[in-house]
Amino acid sequence: MNHATTCIRKTNLLLSALEPAERQRLEADLQWVELPRDLMLYQAGCKLRHVHFPASAIVSLVSAVDDGTATEVAVVGNEGVVGVCAFLGGGPALSSAVVQRAGHGWRMSAESIAQHTQRSADVMQIFLRYTQSLFNQLTQTSACNRHHGLEQLLCRWLLLHIDRAAGDELTVTHERIAGMLGVRREGVTEAAIRLQKDGLIRYSRGRIAISNRTGLEKRCCECYAVMRKPDDRPSMAPRSPSTVSPAPSAFRTVGSTAA
Repeated sequence: MNHATTCIRKTNLLLSALEPAERQRLEADLQWVELPRDLMLYQAGCKLRHVHFPASAIVSLVSAVDDGTATEVAVVGNEGVVGVCAFLGGGPALSSAVVQRAGHGWRMSAESIAQHTQRSADVMQIFLRYTQSLFNQLTQTSACNRHHGLEQLLCRWLLLHIDRAAGDELTVTHERIAGMLGVRREGVTEAAIRLQKDGLIRYSRGRIAISNRTGLEKRCCECYAVMRKPDDRPSMAPRSPSTVSPAPSAFRTVGSTAA
């Protein structure tokens, strides 16, 4: 196995789920790109130009309403792909996608991923399994936002994002979390104070660290357990900072542009 294939296998778990021969066929169409924070990869209603396989970046799928506010409906890290509509008939994007945590990932044109999934039933099957888990997250998030309290929403949000981060700390403000949850910033601050008082998290300006993950999971609603079930996210596996490798020379490194 060459260095490029090894790097793909380590940096994105969905790509790693492919058979080695299939990964090699995808290599020529993959580009290693930087994904800066707040980069809009695509907007709802637009035809996709690219899909992204995050490595160290975290991407929020958000849904906007008429007053201009946007709420997070799903989160994608190195377990998946951003832009599933590209291989599900090529229709317009159903939500917008914005980089929540800066990092890197692999980019492929929408045309190329459509060709690969049409060519190979095995590739399509792997991507469809991930899409099923993504839809599970979308529907469960909708139910959670409707039926559970703000503290439980905050616990769920923190756990889903920390699952996709290298380490136990997130660089994020209360205001940003409030925007993603569609709630008041003051409510997030009050909930965070309670969680910190109980020893579950530590926070300072712009940073939140998980102190007691088990306790945080117990404080959360059942929705997090549903979203993280292994059979719902077949490609998810534990990750550590050592799994993120630099872009291999076999690929062209480019700066990312909005998809």
